[in-house]
Amino acid sequence: MAVTELQKDAKATSFDRTLASARSTMVYSEVVKLAIDSFRASKVRFLLTMLGMVIGSASIVLVVTVGLTGKQFALDLLSSIAPNMIEMQFSGGSVAGPDNTTSPDYMTREDMTAVLEQVPSITASSPMLETHDSISIPNGVTKDTMLLGVSPEYKDIRNLKVVAGRFFDDQDASSHAKVGVIVTPFAKVIFGTPAAAIGHTISVKGIPFEIIGVAEMRIDTFGQSELSDQTILIPYSVARYFTGTDTVKEIFFSTKDAKDVLPASKRILALIKSRHHPTSVYNAFIMSGILSVMARIADMLTLVLILAAFITLIVSGVGIMNSMLANVQSRTREIGIRKALGATTLEIRLQFLTEAVFLSLSGGLVGTILGLAIPLSIRIFTPFAIPIDYWSAVIALGTAVVVGVVFGTIPANRAARFDPVQTLKYE
Repeated sequence: MAVTELQKDAKATSFDRTLASARSTMVYSEVVKLAIDSFRASKVRFLLTMLGMVIGSASIVLVVTVGLTGKQFALDLLSSIAPNMIEMQFSGGSVAGPDNTTSPDYMTREDMTAVLEQVPSITASSPMLETHDSISIPNGVTKDTMLLGVSPEYKDIRNLKVVAGRFFDDQDASSHAKVGVIVTPFAKVIFGTPAAAIGHTISVKGIPFEIIGVAEMRIDTFGQSELSDQTILIPYSVARYFTGTDTVKEIFFSTKDAKDVLPASKRILALIKSRHHPTSVYNAFIMSGILSVMARIADMLTLVLILAAFITLIVSGVGIMNSMLANVQSRTREIGIRKALGATTLEIRLQFLTEAVFLSLSGGLVGTILGLAIPLSIRIFTPFAIPIDYWSAVIALGTAVVVGVVFGTIPANRAARFDPVQTLKYE
């Protein structure tokens, strides 16, 4: 007898759970059906309300795409200067000499040799000697210029572009050839065109130098390069004649891979410091620092633009709220009938909240598709590889849902609080 009662209780409990599950499933299905029916009944109004969400969602995707494109362009542009370059600079310090004299504690060619022997990631190097002189050019004209004595590897380290002629090579350096490479602005001012400068001779400290090439930086460095508009590059082996010393103020190094730049620069700096007076100051300048700063700036600009796009979504959310409030007002009698037939406050609230989310998410989905379609079309039909971040689509859709929930809550709560007696009297 006891066993039979327990079985009946178990069956009753199971039936109640099944009934509750079925009722919940039916309620949710009914809510979704009502939301779709409501959308069909007022297509124009809901489509106009969705328009703001479409624009806002598409804006988020496009803003992220534009930000990534601009960031990639800026980083590629900066990388073309010399992404793997390490520039060692002497900043200060002196050593005592005979007769109580002091002289700057410059770096030397021996420092460069030591780095090449002890830092395996270095693939190229170039010392740099700097001197200034007034040179004689054809037609009896003199011009104040800056002479830089560098090695042939300097062209690759600095990623220079030779626009006319050639750069001096190892044979020119070993034979102490009196040849020079001038910069493009200098060639245009003196000779008219870069090509016209090739083969001419200029006199530097009374020594004739033949111009064998014209070179320039691949992009404008806005004055952040050692090359000025009146620069002549000559072999380092020849430039030493003018100074009579092996000391150098700057040494350029290049690594095989960009990821080796930072560790190599630290190792080079420590090595050079160990070879000089403890109070002397040397600095390692690398492009990776500038690239990381530019990347952060680009990310911040993209974030600001995304926040601006969010304002569009907020405005569209207000539009959804106003539309839903009007929808609730026009369906007051319907709400009263549903409550009279047994609909609970939670069910009424869920009905209108679902409609708001459905409206917002539909606009977000259309906007996201449009936002992705534009860069994808550019990638397919043009040679431009526009970067696409699919997380922007996730953010746009997630934001659309949040906007629907936030701005749909007020109309849903208002509908849920209606008095069924009063609503049935509403005309």
